[in-house]
Amino acid sequence: MPSRADYKNTWNELAQTPEEAFLYVGGTRDEAELDATAIHTLNVLRATVGIRDEDDFVEIGCGVGRVGKSLGPIVKSWTGCDASGAMVDLANKRLAAMDNANAIEVSGHDLQPLADASYDVVYSTVVFMHLDDWDRYRYVQEAFRILRPGGRFWCDNISIMTENGWKYFEEHCKAFSPLERPTHIAKCSTPQELTTYLQRAGFTDVQTRERDLWVDAWGVKPLAE
Repeated sequence: MPSRADYKNTWNELAQTPEEAFLYVGGTRDEAELDATAIHTLNVLRATVGIRDEDDFVEIGCGVGRVGKSLGPIVKSWTGCDASGAMVDLANKRLAAMDNANAIEVSGHDLQPLADASYDVVYSTVVFMHLDDWDRYRYVQEAFRILRPGGRFWCDNISIMTENGWKYFEEHCKAFSPLERPTHIAKCSTPQELTTYLQRAGFTDVQTRERDLWVDAWGVKPLAE
């Protein structure tokens, strides 16, 4: 079994069939249901960092292109990044009809080969839960690097501070013995943790909000560094 930080092998193993990949990134094996979950994410993006038709978007941990399929048609470009080559292949098949959308395979620990100061929005949804805390921060730093001045970043994770978030934490605590926990098991955050990552990476106007199970965090890259 790969280690938790071996995101590439972990998620390639979970994406051996399209149905398994859909299940692990969207909680369903059904294409129509998968598409429907993306609409909620678009609404959260609109309420936090905004969606503009002139924006170049990057998604960290794009999976099968669940969000990109809905976001691509309403923005200038969408680039999905994922450590799993199997996920990337599935994403590009689902996005084949869009000229402005594509997914690329990355190391699992950075956003190479994306260029510095080249994008308007970077976001990551339902991904930080699967990462070690150091790698969460590393991706926030990478988002800052590739954003243009004035660019926006948003991420989410399960919040241990909400009632449903704590319930989720307790259930997973009881479900597995320490040596049997899956490498992709979800780990929670707090608003303070995500705020610290964004501020330490250099973002300003950092905000958080909790909603049921989740905490959102977002901020802006300063116009002048």
